[in-house]
Amino acid sequence: MMMLIRKAKASDAADLVRFINMAADDLPMHFWRKSVGPEGDPIAYGMERAARETGSFSYSNAWLVEVEGAVAACLLGYPAEDEPSPIAPDTPPVFVPLLELEALAPGSWYLNVLATYDGFRGQGCGSALLAEAEAITRSTGRRIISLIAADTHADARRLYAAKGYVEVARRPVVKGDWRVDATEWILMTKTLA
Repeated sequence: MMMLIRKAKASDAADLVRFINMAADDLPMHFWRKSVGPEGDPIAYGMERAARETGSFSYSNAWLVEVEGAVAACLLGYPAEDEPSPIAPDTPPVFVPLLELEALAPGSWYLNVLATYDGFRGQGCGSALLAEAEAITRSTGRRIISLIAADTHADARRLYAAKGYVEVARRPVVKGDWRVDATEWILMTKTLA
């Protein structure tokens, strides 16, 4: 099997939108729908955000695995703030627990998205991207990788634990009108040697 890890490009926006949404149980889609309203196109909105050169979900923060030339998996991450800002009072409640957890890992490299298309699971894509995340983290001069996983992502959490990530904290999922099975967000970190 030929596996290649490459930086994402703006033209990868359609795949990035799918991966971003997969990793967060449709929370991005939920937010995008609210952002564009009933007449708007949430996928187009998400793709526009992914195709930007700046912003958390920008292609410039993403790496893709290709297997035999087909996009298979995604890593999206960036350096966390060294001194997190206070959570703004107008922050939608659904995001507050995530921001609280992110603030518990200041100065880390924040792994925001790790997702693999179903047909490529179990082929080492996630492990390869976690190794890539370690190399990226080292290249930024940071020693800690942080990530947040939903309690319902048991397979992903097993992979993270097997790769040395440890649970640091939990926060309840705030659902509002977002339909999701998860009940807790779990912050995990790994300190690099």
